[in-house]
Amino acid sequence: METLAKQFIGKECIIYTITSNDGSVQGTIREVGGGGMVLEDAQGQIQAVNLEYVTRIREYPRNKKGKKKSVVLD
Repeated sequence: METLAKQFIGKECIIYTITSNDGSVQGTIREVGGGGMVLEDAQGQIQAVNLEYVTRIREYPRNKKGKKKSVVLD
């Protein structure tokens, strides 16, 4: 998962985990290494995510004009 997560560095993503309360965390991936990743959310807060608990990483969907979609259905 670490090798795959490195492809998303610098991109705004939705990270699905098995332990978070709502099932996902959102933010820009800043760095990946040592079994974890560092995320920066929209408010500029930094958080670390253990890659052992990550089930899926998805780049935040955008519409044709490049704006973020308001509703993301999975």
